[in-house]
Amino acid sequence: MAAEHPVPVVRQLRLVVEAADHEAAVAFFRDALGLREEAAFSGDGDARVVILDAGRATLEIANPAQKRMIDEVEVGRQVAPRIRVAFEVDDTEATTARLVAAGASEIAPPTRTPWQSLNSRLDAPADLQITIFQELLTPDEGVGTGHAESEGDGDN
Repeated sequence: MAAEHPVPVVRQLRLVVEAADHEAAVAFFRDALGLREEAAFSGDGDARVVILDAGRATLEIANPAQKRMIDEVEVGRQVAPRIRVAFEVDDTEATTARLVAAGASEIAPPTRTPWQSLNSRLDAPADLQITIFQELLTPDEGVGTGHAESEGDGDN
């Protein structure tokens, strides 16, 4: 019998995004959205990276039917690319307005979802499509923390 190996523990999820306009992307995600800058590095040939803290990270794996359903609920039509990034905030309406003023294009305004969150959809810098979401119920009211869509009801 083979020796049992412990399951590896993931300590952090980093989503690495190439942005042609690095400064605009950093200004949008750090200054407008409010992600805290953890570190910044530069190298030869104008190589630059800024690492932004986005709070708790999850990886949501959805099948094609779920992805279509989420688009239908949030936007009313199929629009999402293969990868979309979702950010939980305290106030979807105010955050959406702030991000549009900072240069994002609104795809869909804040919309109440069947899984009891308020979601908006935006085209953001670095060619990212993002969802801004606010949980409307607390865990005590029957909704788990985080983006409840992964529980079979909805999105990321």
